[in-house]
Amino acid sequence: MPFRKLLIANRGEIAIRIARAAAELGIPTVAVYSTDDAASLHVRQADEAVALPGSGARAYLAISEVIAAARQTGCDALHPGYGFLSENPALAQACAEAGITFVGPGVQALQTFGDKVLAKALAAQCGVPLIAGSDGPVDVAGARAFLDQLGPGGALMIKAVAGGGGRGMRAVHRAEELEEAHARCRSEALAAFGRDEVYVERLIAQARHIEVQVLADAQGEVVHLWERECSAQRRHQKIVEIAPSPRLDAGLRERILQAAVRMARAAGYCNLGTFEFLVDDAVDPASEGAFVFIEANPRLQVEHTVTEAVLGVDLVQAQLQVAAGATLASLGLTQSEIPVPRGHALQMRINMETLDELGHTRPSGGVISVFAPPSGPGIRVDSFGYAGYRTSAAFDSLLAKLIVHSASPRFADALAKAQRALRELHIEGVATNTPFLEALLAHPDFSAARITTRFIDSHVGELVRAQSRAQAPRLHAAIPGGSAASAVAGRTGASNTSSGLSGATGASGGLGAQAAPATGPEGSEPVASPLQGTVVSLSIAIGERVRAGESIAVLEAMKMEHLVAAPQSGIVRAICCAPGVTLMEGEAIAFIEPVEGEDGAQVERVALDLDHIRPDLADLQAREAFLWDANRPKAVARRRATGQRTARENIAQLFDESSFTEYGSLSFAAQRARRSIQDLIENTPADGVIAGTGTINAEHFGPEASRALGIIYDYTVLAGTQGHMNHKKQDRMLQLAQRWRIPLVLYGEGGGGRPGDTEGLGLTGLDGPTFAQFARLSGLVPIVGVVSGYCFAGNAALIGC
Repeated sequence: MPFRKLLIANRGEIAIRIARAAAELGIPTVAVYSTDDAASLHVRQADEAVALPGSGARAYLAISEVIAAARQTGCDALHPGYGFLSENPALAQACAEAGITFVGPGVQALQTFGDKVLAKALAAQCGVPLIAGSDGPVDVAGARAFLDQLGPGGALMIKAVAGGGGRGMRAVHRAEELEEAHARCRSEALAAFGRDEVYVERLIAQARHIEVQVLADAQGEVVHLWERECSAQRRHQKIVEIAPSPRLDAGLRERILQAAVRMARAAGYCNLGTFEFLVDDAVDPASEGAFVFIEANPRLQVEHTVTEAVLGVDLVQAQLQVAAGATLASLGLTQSEIPVPRGHALQMRINMETLDELGHTRPSGGVISVFAPPSGPGIRVDSFGYAGYRTSAAFDSLLAKLIVHSASPRFADALAKAQRALRELHIEGVATNTPFLEALLAHPDFSAARITTRFIDSHVGELVRAQSRAQAPRLHAAIPGGSAASAVAGRTGASNTSSGLSGATGASGGLGAQAAPATGPEGSEPVASPLQGTVVSLSIAIGERVRAGESIAVLEAMKMEHLVAAPQSGIVRAICCAPGVTLMEGEAIAFIEPVEGEDGAQVERVALDLDHIRPDLADLQAREAFLWDANRPKAVARRRATGQRTARENIAQLFDESSFTEYGSLSFAAQRARRSIQDLIENTPADGVIAGTGTINAEHFGPEASRALGIIYDYTVLAGTQGHMNHKKQDRMLQLAQRWRIPLVLYGEGGGGRPGDTEGLGLTGLDGPTFAQFARLSGLVPIVGVVSGYCFAGNAALIGC
């Protein structure tokens, strides 16, 4: 045996994966778990289990406690898996000081590749192409200076110096977006990696993500195990990985493979690692700028499974054996012995989440009532899910990895196998992204391997709409009325296509507190949590009377706060949670007894006058009033004097009645000398541009086919001028047009930009970046331009465009 005993410093599916590999080598294993993670399956898959103090992810990040668990159980080796402490040099150092073998690269390699700036410096020394970017961490001013250097139409990517996985990462296309994006990236980086430094790189618009798996021994021998294609990403997080890449020029592949090996050898790398590159699809594969290095991950990757499938090599066992001192030659893993990939393999990440048409992700959770993975030749599922398991909001949303392999040289055969496997997968009780994955794999651009890293974000609306249409038949047994487990868990027919309500009698495993009871005091009714979230505050007490619609709690989910209102008037008889407790969707916040008779009359008497308008609502109505022609008689009169319609009348004539949904209606021009805020509210409504969505001739074409976007300049707003919010609104419309692929109608009438607001081109208020967005829409969506009124003579050429 390579080791006496192995501690697995991780949880979930990767901990199970490591335990299985160690068992095949005859190595006993020890699992660790946080106090709220005792029901996770990895605890039962190891030979021993040790509880870590604390709850949630923080428990797994406590180096001293992890080392103490290893010592306590007599472990002489530690495998960190991925995430958590896997790239932390302090853990590797602590292992060395305790006489425990760290299954991964050494401290120096972790320090080099854990800092993207140092990694890029190494790449430069090795002659590996790099993307243009800052030499080190930058503040907002430095990022702005770099963006200015890129020139018109240039865009940059902000990235965290430490870590990865899409955290601390934002694309910036306009200078106005920079400060907010920089702040968000620093905040995310600090929360995820303990460091808030960020750097910037030029954004490659048509990038494909190619990564190379390497393996090295302590004698300096380094080999590659071919590449993986990871371009299917949702907001920089991978959801489908493929090995090998189904569309990569042979010469370019060889250059990328050798670049990875060269860097690993120069770094004195030992153990398993991944080197990641971007391939520019807009560049000739033979050219020097065809690919660039972006980062290296000195650890086991989530997607190692597809490399294992096409090569028949157990990478985790190789990790353990190399860490114990084996050479690649002794393992039969020299470069000449590593086979050429056989066929193709795909890995689909089954996440407990759903997406909307704007790409916003909503986490899901609850008690899994049915968990039946697909099976058969070439199908593998790595997961910690099981029927009866209560999921946790404290950890990542990844529930399972579905891996399929086809030995056929045709990528289409592996794709068809993956699509069938998704249809066989049967999960009930929690919502997953399975329908979205089915829509993605069915898209013709995916089957043709034409996607880039921006494909999903650009097509998310189309994909979400596709998943809501009739799906292919399910290839698993239907459970009439929901499964027995569903009934026990307090559900009725929850499935993997809709969020199920969390039951009350399932295992309490994933929550930071015991689940709320299913029933309250006699005669009371529950107030259910509308979503999975953490209780921020409660505004009720037992015995207190509440009115229907009155706020009783505040929940936080996805960094947003949500008010929960009482569904009925009555008396609070029980409170089932406290601030800091995480609730699943449908769990009881409190129980209210509906009030009848005299008590009901008392509640009724304190009800608000239904004709009363709250001051904040009255202010909102007053603000909205200045949008409408009826409240702007002078502006309308000037319009009538020239025999023209108003912008609002143009909307009414073009879009179907009551179908237009306006975006940013309450914006107004930036404050200026000699003009008060109220003056600007009254005279610059919507900041001079009306933008939104609606339908045109829906009675003939149907609601879906008749959808359109509108950008209508309002000439009556200070002579049709424009401001900062004006530009942001029209840019948002252009982004949606590109994402949703629906027609855009532009009423371009206007008087030009105000000096200092923008480097406007005049006529329609188009600045350089906005004009570039219009250019990107060319050939993608129909654009109808309606131009009238006065314009500067110098812009005559723009009319022709």
